[in-house]
Amino acid sequence: MKIRAAVLEEFAQPLVVQDVELDGPGPGEVLVRIAACGVCHTDMYTASGADPSGYAPTVLGHEGAGVVEEVGEGVTSLAPGDHVVTLFSPQCRECVHCVSDKTNLCLAIREKQNEGYLPDGTTRLSRAGERLRHFMGTSTFAEATVMPEIALAKVNPDAKLDVVCSLACGATTGIGAALYVAKVEPGSTCVVFGAGLVGLGAVAGCRVAGAERIVAVDLDDDRLEQAKAQGATDTLKGGPGAVEQIVEMTGGFGADYTFEATGNVAVMRQAVESARMGWGLCTIAGVAGKGEVLEVVPRFLITGRRIAGASFGGAKGRDRVPELVDSYLAGDLDLDALITSRISLDQVNDAFAAMDRHEGVRTVITF
Repeated sequence: MKIRAAVLEEFAQPLVVQDVELDGPGPGEVLVRIAACGVCHTDMYTASGADPSGYAPTVLGHEGAGVVEEVGEGVTSLAPGDHVVTLFSPQCRECVHCVSDKTNLCLAIREKQNEGYLPDGTTRLSRAGERLRHFMGTSTFAEATVMPEIALAKVNPDAKLDVVCSLACGATTGIGAALYVAKVEPGSTCVVFGAGLVGLGAVAGCRVAGAERIVAVDLDDDRLEQAKAQGATDTLKGGPGAVEQIVEMTGGFGADYTFEATGNVAVMRQAVESARMGWGLCTIAGVAGKGEVLEVVPRFLITGRRIAGASFGGAKGRDRVPELVDSYLAGDLDLDALITSRISLDQVNDAFAAMDRHEGVRTVITF
């Protein structure tokens, strides 16, 4: 079938919206008609050429939601008409990682996915006879996509797809960092560095977990106001003196839990140093640039602080994303406030430019 898609032709160049061919689903695969897709920093990071694992040409996009149109042979958990959220982090439920509670990093299709291929080593996308690779196994900057069954979360059809698409990456990464990785305890003190979508998700996750005090740190006043709406009890303008201010605010100890959601290694260090001596846990959710290194003074670790990483918020997507959608429908998560702009596919490069200017929280492409 012919579809419109945004193709990364060359790194550091605008995406090209054009017609491409999409083949039908093979065994274990599902054809999804995309309804909405968030424009994420990861897409822009890859398009810039800064991602050492990036490749081109490819159809970008990974924060998608849509409706199942066709299923391939052997697909049993999904049927045409089902509403789904795409998962760049799949869940096969069978590999050694999926059967463990210690990680969400499924191994079933990881190698081929990282190379831009579906599990059988081929692609379903092409243009004038040239095969196009699948970005993060998703390629949702398109009217439709073909994905593995294990990389789709079936969700409540009552949920707005142009809102819950945020759970395909950014929102779940933040919420999950608090709930599934750090496992924030009721009555605790939390500090979140960065109030973009991931950081705001972390604020919401801390609130849901019952944190008593949640401090949001950012350079932008509008985003700090957004953080208050998500449950932050305190806000702090970011900068060189942030650690000292946080330590002072917490009686000289630091916070029980800190979260980094900027991708800036200097801020990551601040998040580590703002964690409480004795038991403070710093969870890193931001993605640093190629070749960058996090420097940590060993005495901060010797005196009891710990560091954890959070890929997709530690969420096993086929299990957790439907639960988060239900929490949204119940009113426990305000995802609507996180969607600050809706655009057409043809405006995708404008969305990158707005993101570079730190405008809004999440821009969503609607089809």
